Amino acid sequence: MTFIGILGGHWLFGAPFSATSMIGFIALAGIIVRIPILLVDFIRHNRSPDQPLSEILIEAGAIRSKPILLTALAAMIGAGVILSDPIFQGLAISLLFGLASSTLLTVLIIPAIYRVVKT
Repeated sequence: MTFIGILGGHWLFGAPFSATSMIGFIALAGIIVRIPILLVDFIRHNRSPDQPLSEILIEAGAIRSKPILLTALAAMIGAGVILSDPIFQGLAISLLFGLASSTLLTVLIIPAIYRVVKT
């Protein structure tokens, strides 16, 4: 999911996929992995037998989306600062667009996968 945003960002800026781009890709592997953990952990702790699964998934998305988006936005702002640097531009593009796409897709896809697995 991250790679979709990274390729789109590099295409949009017309920038080559460089070594710093790959460093950003690797860094995103560590950053993005916390989102599904936060969502699934929240779902598991708040799940009650009498509450429908779809209701729990919607509640988890509503409650956890703000902290997830704020964390991603903070990292994106930090990456935006180095966007104009020619050496670290690939890293910034990878972080900016990779975080944007993977955060959005993860928040949407993880609850859907959880629902399919649990039903």
